[in-house]
Amino acid sequence: MSPNVSKNFFLISFLPAFAYWYLEENYPLRVALTAGLALAILEIILEKVFTKHVHTLSKFNFFLILFLGGISLIGDEGIWFKLQPLFTGIGISGFMFYRLVRGKGMLFEMMESMPNDKPKPPEFVIQSLEKHVAIFFFVYALFMGSLAIWGTTDQWMFFKTAGLYIVFFFFMILEFFLMRKMMSKFHKAQEQAEILKRFKP
Repeated sequence: MSPNVSKNFFLISFLPAFAYWYLEENYPLRVALTAGLALAILEIILEKVFTKHVHTLSKFNFFLILFLGGISLIGDEGIWFKLQPLFTGIGISGFMFYRLVRGKGMLFEMMESMPNDKPKPPEFVIQSLEKHVAIFFFVYALFMGSLAIWGTTDQWMFFKTAGLYIVFFFFMILEFFLMRKMMSKFHKAQEQAEILKRFKP
């Protein structure tokens, strides 16, 4: 993942979420929603200024926040604003599964773009990782949706920001061990195939 894309993923809807979390506790709901929407606009401007580019996912989140925030303002109900991570996660997961079904996933294409002198894992390992990441985003999206409905704003805020990185970190640790196991089986199968070749008449 390029540095610009990494910055985009870090910026996505963090400012509006922080503003909404703080202001909802201390001011009327409409003030919190208005500030969240205003910061969504500021956030995408900052991304354009600092990265010279606005990622497609950032645009999707921006319009999603404006749409859901607008509904929340009209209905005077903050839950719509807090449902943004649910729709974003389902959108990311759906796009990743779509790419996998159509052929090569995004992760494998990124691997292919790396210099040829660097060792790359087999395609099936990368495809497996991408499938699991897609499932992770889908499950996490449902979790965030449940927090928006039944959890507190403090809980929603934590798992919207730092909690996401913490959970994803442990997820990647598990994936690392799974990939090592898959690679070990792959190398054993290659060794057995080489042995069989030697004994062929």
